Amino acid sequence: MTTFSTEFLSHTLNFRNHPNRTSRHSNPNSIVTSSTPLLNEGNTNNNRTTIINQEQFRVNETRPKLVQNCDFRDINSIKALNKSCKSGKYDESLYLLQRMVNRGYKPDVFLCTQLIKGFFNSKKIEKAIQTMEILEKRGEPNVFAYNTVLNGFCKADRVDAANKVLDKMKRRGISPNVVTYNILIGNLCKRGKLDMALRVMDQLLKDNCKPTVITYNVLIEATIIEGGIDEAMKLLDEILLRGLRPNASTYRIVVNGMCREGMLDRAFEYLSSISSKGCVAGVSTYNILLKSLLNEGKWEVGESLMSDMLDKGCEPCAVTYNTLIGSLCRAGKVDEAENVLKSMKKRGLAPDVVTYNILIGNLCGRGKLDLALRVMDQLLKDNCRPNVITYTILIEATIIKRGIDEAMKLLDEMLSRGLRPDAYTNSVVVNGMCREGMLNRAFEYLDKMISDGRLPDIICYNSILASLCKNGHVGEALHIFEKLSEVGCPPDASSYNTLFGALWSSGNKIRALWMILEMLSKGIDPNEITYNSLISCLCRDGLVDQAIELLVDMMESRKFQPTVISYNAVIRGLCKVQRVIDAIEVLAAMNQRGCLPNETTYTSLIRGIGFVGWRKDAMELANSLVNMDAISEDSFKRLS
Repeated sequence: MTTFSTEFLSHTLNFRNHPNRTSRHSNPNSIVTSSTPLLNEGNTNNNRTTIINQEQFRVNETRPKLVQNCDFRDINSIKALNKSCKSGKYDESLYLLQRMVNRGYKPDVFLCTQLIKGFFNSKKIEKAIQTMEILEKRGEPNVFAYNTVLNGFCKADRVDAANKVLDKMKRRGISPNVVTYNILIGNLCKRGKLDMALRVMDQLLKDNCKPTVITYNVLIEATIIEGGIDEAMKLLDEILLRGLRPNASTYRIVVNGMCREGMLDRAFEYLSSISSKGCVAGVSTYNILLKSLLNEGKWEVGESLMSDMLDKGCEPCAVTYNTLIGSLCRAGKVDEAENVLKSMKKRGLAPDVVTYNILIGNLCGRGKLDLALRVMDQLLKDNCRPNVITYTILIEATIIKRGIDEAMKLLDEMLSRGLRPDAYTNSVVVNGMCREGMLNRAFEYLDKMISDGRLPDIICYNSILASLCKNGHVGEALHIFEKLSEVGCPPDASSYNTLFGALWSSGNKIRALWMILEMLSKGIDPNEITYNSLISCLCRDGLVDQAIELLVDMMESRKFQPTVISYNAVIRGLCKVQRVIDAIEVLAAMNQRGCLPNETTYTSLIRGIGFVGWRKDAMELANSLVNMDAISEDSFKRLS
């Protein structure tokens, strides 16, 4: 990896200059005289006299229509170039620029800079370089043009080229300005290279270039991530020593850093201290602190912050209210959230779709579909446009509460508003149909999706596979599974898990194990469900030692650890083969690794102790666990 040296490398950017080359589009032997008007002239006279060779004729067939009849020595050519660049037709602009330069036109630095920026934004880096070559060779590039090239290279992660541009600037006698250095510092900080960014800062100071608050803001944000808030505060002190005044972004970055490190009290004190000095923090700073306070359940402090915010003349925005409403909803305080919504309207601030989605999502999550639909009605009355998320939340809740037919009415309403279902919406609908056993209808929906140009994703297909397997159609599920790659939707771990479980349960254990091997051979990592399914299947068939090996494999894995489901499967398996002592040892290992047993763990163990003939011990253990509220009274009765 190339790094920034204090000299920023001695190499130059290898711009491809060809001083003796002329464009194939400007043959000097061709003479074109025309009385045909330019596009912006009103004359309709079509009489022309043309003397042209064969090569020029080929060019006329391929060059942009806009300039077929332009005389590049005319002022209209410059107008055409400006118009083309402003309209984002950058390829056409470069063609025009090349033609004009070959006719002796001195390229305008402002226009070329715009063109370079356009090419970088559209990922056409070579054409951006080509434009800069023209400007360097025939025009007079300035610091703004070089900054644009530098920024483009940094965004494209071409650090070597960015270094060379900086060096080339200096050799041409163009001094880098603070924007130049800010671009480099920002890019390095974004890449996690704070040390190199600080070296660039040192070079900035050596070049007698004055840093701005923006320079420090970038460094402070990166320092908080890499060195913590205390190190960042040293840079804040340096801002003040240089006579610079921190701005709203500075305060936001510092407060956000303190909140991320859990220093809510310190963040609150910091905000109070800057307010006492007459400094005004922006609404985004207050929003960050408010969100952190509410997430910690500090409602009173949050209310105090809101009051302080209003006293300082900082008006809450939609994000402020959305934060408050979201926190209230998560705490189950829906009535209070609706009161905040009313307060928001009274202050003349219209709720946005995010506000309503928070309320609707919370109500649906609590099973209160009727109330959620009333909020939807209010959304429409307030002339707020619902989005795909709004409808998807309601569709999912409606499937659960009222069935797929009612949900499809909402989907039709969504389509009538010109909203296109996204992948999640489609997966919700397909899954809903499968859950209700409407497989044929699910297939019809998939066909309609494809005909509408909406390709189903693997989540949709996994719902189909799971439903087929659940209903005993393993062969059909396997047929669809084998076709997934052909339709551009290769199976994932969930697909393999579904087929593995179904094949094993149907007695085709060899094919099931081949599924696992195929999964691994294709580079698809097994997940927690894969392990749990395999452990459960092995235990069910009495292959407990092999299941324990998999459990140990999970314990040694860095990606995921065994869950209570994993341990329960092994404990049940051991009890089934009357290895109760081993089951108790697994329970002990489970506790040591910080995985808490649940009611299923205890009931499995009690049954196992009873089955080996220790019924008295089993009932004593059951009594003790009931008294500890580890198992319920109902479970105890079933065990008895």
